[in-house]
Amino acid sequence: MRPIFVSLAILFFLAQTPSLAQQTISRVEPPNWWVGMELNTIEILVYGREIGALVPSLESYPGVQLTKVKTVPNNNYLFLTLHIAPETTPGNLKFVFGGENGQRIPYTYPLLAREDGRKNSIGFNSSDAIYLITPDRFANGNPGNDNVEGLTDKADRSDKGGRHGGDLEGIIKNLDYIDDMGFTAIWMNPVLENAMPKNSYHGYATTDYYKVDPRYGSNAMFKELCNEAKDRGMKVIMDMIVNHCGLEHWWMKDLPSEDWINQWPEYTQTNHRKTIILDPYASQLDTREFFDGWFVPSMPDLNQRNASMASYLIQNSIWWIEYAGIDGIRMDTYPYPDMYFMADWTKAIMDEYPNFNIVGEEWVTRPTIVSYWQKGKENSNGYTSHLKSLMDFPLQHALVTSLVSEKTWSSSWVHVYEVLGQDYLYPDPKNLVIFPDNHDMSRIFTQLNEDVDLLKMALVYTATMRGIPQFYYGTEVLMKNRESDDHGLIRSDFPGGWEGDKINAFSGEGLTPAEKDMQSFFKKLLNWRKDTPTLHTGKLMQFSPKNDTEIYAFFRYDDDRKIMVIFNKEATEVQHTLDQYQEILGTTLSGKDVLSGTTFEQVNSLRIPARTAMIIEVN
Repeated sequence: MRPIFVSLAILFFLAQTPSLAQQTISRVEPPNWWVGMELNTIEILVYGREIGALVPSLESYPGVQLTKVKTVPNNNYLFLTLHIAPETTPGNLKFVFGGENGQRIPYTYPLLAREDGRKNSIGFNSSDAIYLITPDRFANGNPGNDNVEGLTDKADRSDKGGRHGGDLEGIIKNLDYIDDMGFTAIWMNPVLENAMPKNSYHGYATTDYYKVDPRYGSNAMFKELCNEAKDRGMKVIMDMIVNHCGLEHWWMKDLPSEDWINQWPEYTQTNHRKTIILDPYASQLDTREFFDGWFVPSMPDLNQRNASMASYLIQNSIWWIEYAGIDGIRMDTYPYPDMYFMADWTKAIMDEYPNFNIVGEEWVTRPTIVSYWQKGKENSNGYTSHLKSLMDFPLQHALVTSLVSEKTWSSSWVHVYEVLGQDYLYPDPKNLVIFPDNHDMSRIFTQLNEDVDLLKMALVYTATMRGIPQFYYGTEVLMKNRESDDHGLIRSDFPGGWEGDKINAFSGEGLTPAEKDMQSFFKKLLNWRKDTPTLHTGKLMQFSPKNDTEIYAFFRYDDDRKIMVIFNKEATEVQHTLDQYQEILGTTLSGKDVLSGTTFEQVNSLRIPARTAMIIEVN
């Protein structure tokens, strides 16, 4: 990493050296704004050769003022602050950048009208079931964009770490499949440009915050995807990263200032110590290493304490919501940026879109740490968060542990029972996103040792538990990573997404009986969930698993309905008495198992087949 810092020093010297070359404007970001926004004072980044030597002026426009012009050490940047009054009408702002030698560069900046309903967009919530997709690995709708001139990371399906050609058009063409399966929302791994030399298919090394990667499509196609999803009653969640960018981001070749990113005398990686945030004994060095250390050498750590960087990132997120009409954000590595910036970032978005939702990634298995970030939490250090949702990694870990563990002196179900019992730490546990796996860990089928019965239990648990369920693409057809936990293998191609695939999960052609059965099971489960509001907003009551059995049960209920979810991990059928549940069931049970269709009439015990989950709608 040392050569990076040497080159930056040279660039700063050159940037301050007068040039006789004609000044130009290469980039203006954000490329437009809207009238009638809560965020009506914005800072526009203007980039171009020696543009900082010019003086900008704004032609008179009712309601709009150029209130500040900021120069930085690099003369190739200007930052313009605009105030846009509430009554301002849409139109084009006309700037002129003038110099002492008579240079005049005109620039037109669009102010657009907002689309109807943007402000009141309803974000993802507990009525939804989210389908997580890695776009490069789902479906190749347009082979013509697999390789793009100027981008060196070429498509090669034989390379598990390379690009395979999946794109937005492939997702659009298969929206009906996703809808038919019972999903109501799509979360895609990042789709913005990653112009990195290799292994950039994952999307987490952004090189242009205002441009969809052309190998996925275009900004217009991303907007089309959002609209097509809405036409089916589905939502789109955009994966964002404000902690870091890609080393090949355009500004890394010509930084505005040294403090635009977090720099060290030599490469320093984050220590990943999540407890530092509340640790009363933490050293300043450890704290700085956590927040300012880089994830990997190819992903520079952004400095959100730089006021212009902070404005840039906030405006960029709001721009994508307003432009494309997304319904939510999944924020990558939520605790790693400056935490006070993250509070400002989240608040700005929620002020603009009160019904929106954002889920933060805090990958740690302790609820005491995850809960720190949720809105409404009273923290000992006074930190106030505005984040509605978090990924429930503690419950995911507990669920897998319960399913793969053997009974000892106590039931293996005690892991999920006790983690769920810590929900008192969260201000709003119903707004947590729960999941059996995601793109960064082994597939759930692999985690469960390719045991179909355990997988069905995991799916039932996730679909019926409190929170917002999320499932990774391919789980429905038993996708696995038996060979290794390599991320490229975990994110394998969805069968049928490429022309000529011998197996097609979209049509069912070539699937094994076990894969077809799982797909059918998944579809039935999620479509039932979609039409069961008790699972969306109902209360939860769980019962302690008895030490001498592998039975565990919980209830979802409201004033109109009760649903009993019960699991049997025993290798044999169990005749299970219902005395333990009298406070919610009464003395007998009448109802129907959603999955098997079996009915019960005033029974006081249940015959639960071996290694099975039952979902009983109680009469």
